[in-house]
Amino acid sequence: MWSLPAAFPPLLLLLLLGQTPPSRLQSLSTMKLRLVGPGSRPEEGRLEVLHQGQWGTVCDDDFALQEATVACRQLGFEAALTWAHSAKYGPGEGPIWLDNVHCVGTESSLDQCRSNGWGVSDCSHSEDVGVVCHPQRQRGYLSERVSNALGPQGRRLEEVRLKPILASAKRQSLVTEGAVEVKYEGHWRQVCDQGWTRNNSRVVCGMLGFPSEAPVVSHYYRKVWNSKMKDPKSRLKSLTKKNSFWIHRVNCLGTEPHMANCQVQVAPAQGKLRPACPGGMHAVVSCVAGPRFRPLKEKPGSKESWAEETRVRLRSGAQVGEGRVEVLRNRRWGTVCDHGWNLISASVVCRQLGFGSAREALFGAQLGQALGPIHLSEVRCGGYERTLSDCPSLEGSQSGCQHDNDAAVRCNIPNLGFQDQVRLAGGRSPEEGVVEVQVDVNGVQRWGAVCSDHWGLSEAMVACRQLGLGFANHAIKDTWYWQGTPGAREVVMSGVHCSGTELALQQCQRHGPVHCSHGAGHFSAGVSCTDSAADLVLNAQLVQETAYLEDRPLSQLYCAHEENCLSRSADRMDWPYGHRRLLRFSSQIHNLGRADFRPKTGRHSWIWHQCHRHYHSIEVFTHYDLLTLNGSKVAEGHKASFCLEDTSCPTGMQRRYACANFGEQGVTVGCWDTYRHDIDCQWVDITDVGPGDYIFQVVVNPKLEVAESDFSNNVMRCRCKYDGQRVWLHDCHTGD
Repeated sequence: MWSLPAAFPPLLLLLLLGQTPPSRLQSLSTMKLRLVGPGSRPEEGRLEVLHQGQWGTVCDDDFALQEATVACRQLGFEAALTWAHSAKYGPGEGPIWLDNVHCVGTESSLDQCRSNGWGVSDCSHSEDVGVVCHPQRQRGYLSERVSNALGPQGRRLEEVRLKPILASAKRQSLVTEGAVEVKYEGHWRQVCDQGWTRNNSRVVCGMLGFPSEAPVVSHYYRKVWNSKMKDPKSRLKSLTKKNSFWIHRVNCLGTEPHMANCQVQVAPAQGKLRPACPGGMHAVVSCVAGPRFRPLKEKPGSKESWAEETRVRLRSGAQVGEGRVEVLRNRRWGTVCDHGWNLISASVVCRQLGFGSAREALFGAQLGQALGPIHLSEVRCGGYERTLSDCPSLEGSQSGCQHDNDAAVRCNIPNLGFQDQVRLAGGRSPEEGVVEVQVDVNGVQRWGAVCSDHWGLSEAMVACRQLGLGFANHAIKDTWYWQGTPGAREVVMSGVHCSGTELALQQCQRHGPVHCSHGAGHFSAGVSCTDSAADLVLNAQLVQETAYLEDRPLSQLYCAHEENCLSRSADRMDWPYGHRRLLRFSSQIHNLGRADFRPKTGRHSWIWHQCHRHYHSIEVFTHYDLLTLNGSKVAEGHKASFCLEDTSCPTGMQRRYACANFGEQGVTVGCWDTYRHDIDCQWVDITDVGPGDYIFQVVVNPKLEVAESDFSNNVMRCRCKYDGQRVWLHDCHTGD
């Protein structure tokens, strides 16, 4: 009997004994996992692995907490709570891909752990393992994005488009009907219509930014196809004989966010030996555009569909079709918690709003936080629901969520070609410069400048959105230091007035014949864009809770009078005798955006205010008004200037801005600036107002001097009842 040296490698020993050593799967952490099972929550279920384009299970042999921890972290959760053996979440189907998995616990992916190897198992599906993860998402796990990978081989379906065939479709600026073409490995291919379904069409339309599909008059397209096949000069006939012309088969459920997530067969099973798509033709799809993208001559949708759309909205997104998800319940807007948030639920929101499917479901308040209620959590849509309210969900108030869990979405929208009709020139970086647009001048497309008359932040926001560069940081009216493109310095657009919601400057109101008071050159419109912005929101609840009346003697109002904080009738009073009746309240203004709110002007322009004994960096920061129920002013109102500072910040966050000692001014992301009710000018003078029912209104950043991601929440309104002696504020809300 022979013996082995003590230093004999253990791996060689295993091979000599005929045993297979535990293998480390050869992968670059691209393995996909999912948790499934009847009635399971997003953070628990049967563990399944995607390998060679097929989902399979994991055997529970030797599986323990460290293996569950690696799986949960790979799925985006912070940790594992436990694991479940013996198919607790039901037996799976298909292969059992992994068995005898051994992890240290520090691996970033399950494929870095040791196992028997792919498909090497002596288990049955009654031994499928399940895991229970901690519901908290990892801080770095920011979103679920659409993948265009076609299985694990790394090949990709890069793009999808519709090629118009009918003459009427070719004349449309927005193509909604045509043959499906797929860009695969850098080359465009057509998709075979054999086995093509409405579910496939729904996926294609969703990718192209359309909420739904429509039936196609297929016999007409077949007639056109057959005529081309009979034409001996047709190039199409020779191309169709090549397998590289086709995507052979596609089979979708209809809920997939991308065609690559469907079952896709690029070529027949025997490869080049069999022709692709025998006897078939290209698949034709017809999509239905959402209301925002339909031609003006088309009839609007039903009142019912409009009502559904208005029960959900997106806020604080830089582009159309993206933002924080908010839903309307019991006449109050609230957010959706990101627990369980995924691309399928996000796509239901996108389609409900008239966009296509979702290309990204975002977690962790990536597009800003909101104030107010969190309405929904654990939203679990199947994908075919008409509205988010049709999906199963839990009450947000019972989920333990905070607003740093606010869910958001980025939707696919139709490509209208607007991004090719604007550019920036002369700037120091690609995000700034003179705005140049392409417009029709006497039937010819020409590039030129935009007149800066009336150019403001609303117009600049539209320009940055059209450029795909986020938000406008500054609207620039004097661009003498930037050289425009030679041959494009003539003004071709003037009198531009945008509401701020348009997709392109070409959609804004503007002059017919160009009229610019100062001509072209040094005073062309310019912009500076940024990918993040502040978002100021007034705490409406605090206003409602702190409002009261004070009859303040004139002897204590000299300073406030000098600063125009009183109604003009105070000028006619016999100073210092008498008093003014003031509606006082506290204002707490939160910065819920993703950038600090900083004053537009530098320190050299700040103004010293004797009453408050500090510099004000924004002269008109808020408007305070009392209105009748039909919107007419009854109190002259008051334009309040502010010194901006971080009065308070969340625990663990440092205050960065302070008014004392001529300090830097601003409001840090997540912090808030409070003006207490007992500070001078923190009021509306209602001395001349009679008893009645009114609307109390506060507008923050009213002149839109500083960029924000969402201006719609800058207005706060309350119902106000005044009986001549007392005042009540109720139903205070922002942005509705």
